[in-house]
Amino acid sequence: MDSFARTDSGWQIGNHFKSSCEEERMKKVLLLLTALCVLGSPAMAEDVVKIGLMGPMTGSWASEGQEMKQVVELLAEDLNAKGGVMGKKVEVITEDDAGDPRTAALASQRLITQGVVAVVGTYGSSVTEATQNIYDEAGIIQIANGSTAIRLTAKGLKYFFRTCPRDDEQGKVGAQTIKDMGFKKVAILHDNTTYAKGLADETKALLEKMEGVEIVFFEALTPGEQDYNAILTKMKGSEPDVVFFTGYYGEAGLLLRQKKEMNWDVPFIGGDATNNPDLVKVAGKDAAAGFHFLSAPLPKDLPSEAAKNFLKQFGEKYGNPPSSIYSVLAGDGFRVIAKAIADTQSTDTETLAAYLKNDLKGFPGLTGEISFSPSGDRVGEAYRVYKVDEEGNFILQ
Repeated sequence: MDSFARTDSGWQIGNHFKSSCEEERMKKVLLLLTALCVLGSPAMAEDVVKIGLMGPMTGSWASEGQEMKQVVELLAEDLNAKGGVMGKKVEVITEDDAGDPRTAALASQRLITQGVVAVVGTYGSSVTEATQNIYDEAGIIQIANGSTAIRLTAKGLKYFFRTCPRDDEQGKVGAQTIKDMGFKKVAILHDNTTYAKGLADETKALLEKMEGVEIVFFEALTPGEQDYNAILTKMKGSEPDVVFFTGYYGEAGLLLRQKKEMNWDVPFIGGDATNNPDLVKVAGKDAAAGFHFLSAPLPKDLPSEAAKNFLKQFGEKYGNPPSSIYSVLAGDGFRVIAKAIADTQSTDTETLAAYLKNDLKGFPGLTGEISFSPSGDRVGEAYRVYKVDEEGNFILQ
């Protein structure tokens, strides 16, 4: 049996016992060191269940990410006041993905190392796609809140879910809205992101099957630029009756402002990524007025008493109710994973994933009833059509 001998460089393993006294002393030292390591371990310092939140806390979509954080933290605060889950407090661990796929990949790696049971987020299909395989390979459930691209759930990943609906459903509503409003010549503009290109392709395919509707323009802009006059001029030359823009609210606001400046009064319809109050700030009220967009119901239009009570509570804490449906969809992601942990009394990934797919039926989410398909898609949530009025308010049609 090996023993420990004392040298100038510390304790080393020797071939024989120096003495029974020395061996006993060394055992006590090792026990003490082990105890100190255990007591100093972050996992043991506090008996908690950790749930990650990944969102754009900075960058061009920061208003979305910051509100996601407020919603999820308020829900966690309420849950902890009622005893948490499994007799443990829930801790929300937030990482900033800055709305950028590369930053998101690094953020997901950081969350994995912090012992999270599941991750809520993120906003933006391209950003989510950069993290899907990372979480899946690590055996961690991910519940996206603003990532609607079809292919995200077509990959067969075991642990990916989303509380938002898919672009094929949005495409159906978009195409039908364009037809119902009587438009014949349609321009479709996207930004080449996973979400925007997917929605543009879906809507284009559906419109091409409709009698009397012609696609006269189909191109992409470069997101993040400040001058879109060139592509607006090119698009104007195709003489569309309507423009369907499938990109995000920042670019949509600029397009609306700049088309007004060039005295082009063609109506614009946007996809659900244009649903953000900052669109009006960028465009200005005059330019934004009359803009239509597709979206899941906005927070103010959620019908359930639970939703109304939460919105009131949120307003009392932060001074105003949540403005984005995607922050509330993140809240529902937090609520369904907390429900799964509470009902299964487990933080095992396989157990939780099976519960979400097989046992969670008609869960009363803030945004409506929630169930998941075998692929992790939300079942049964429909899009609505909104219009921006003269005061910049979003009015359900």
